[in-house]
Amino acid sequence: MENMHKSLDPRITRANLDLEEQIDPLNELDQFQTYEVFHQKKRGQQHVHVGIVHAPNADMALLYAKEQYARRGVTSNLWVVPSSCVTATEYFDEDIFATTAEKIYRDPATYKVMDRIQAFKERQAQKS
Repeated sequence: MENMHKSLDPRITRANLDLEEQIDPLNELDQFQTYEVFHQKKRGQQHVHVGIVHAPNADMALLYAKEQYARRGVTSNLWVVPSSCVTATEYFDEDIFATTAEKIYRDPATYKVMDRIQAFKERQAQKS
């Protein structure tokens, strides 16, 4: 525990960063890895993408993300994910998201429940 980094910020101390652990130096024109940062305001809510950080490793990415995206607002949790691990669809594949008109019944917005409830109430009022 003697070689662990101690900080005024208890979260950095809890990270147990080893002072003797050496980070490989960057070669000329090398870059830090890019990490996508996801922020959760309250426990149980979804994580929302808030931006990116550049860091030599995941531990440092968490610290950078905390400083950049969790310093001012309410934060419950942060995720950092290497950008190279994110898989996305291609823009030219937009036809995979197209829906057919005959399956419109699957969209909950097409149901007008309140209209039906109001019509039912009116029928009930006319009967009495």
